[in-house]
Amino acid sequence: MEHRAYWAMKQLNMDLNATGEKRLLQLNELLEFRMEAYENAKLYKERTKKWHDMHIQRRVFEVGQQVLLYNSRLKLFPGKLRSWWSSPYTVTKVLPYEAIQVSNENKIRKFIFKFI
Repeated sequence: MEHRAYWAMKQLNMDLNATGEKRLLQLNELLEFRMEAYENAKLYKERTKKWHDMHIQRRVFEVGQQVLLYNSRLKLFPGKLRSWWSSPYTVTKVLPYEAIQVSNENKIRKFIFKFI
C-alpha cells in the first residue's frame, strides 16, 4: 500500500519536503490565530468587567431602615403572578463587609445577608 502511495506521489511529481513545510506553516498560522483569539477574548472580558463594575451602585443600610427581600427562588412557589419581593423587614444590625441582619415585624425570624 505504501509503495502505491509513493508511486502516485511520484507520478504527480509532488515534492514531499515542500508539502511538509507548507503543512507546518499552516499549523503555525493556526496556532497564531488561536493565540490571537485568546488574547481578544481576554481583552473583551476585561472591558466588560470594567464596564459592569463601573455601573454597580453601592447600597448603604442603617439600623431601623425597612427593606424588601428579593425572592430568587420564586420557581419553588406556585403562581405565576406571585411577587418577587418579600414583605418589609427592618434592619436590626449592620455588620462589617456590607452584611446586614434583618428581622420581620413579628420578630419570628432573623436573617443575615451579604450584599455585593
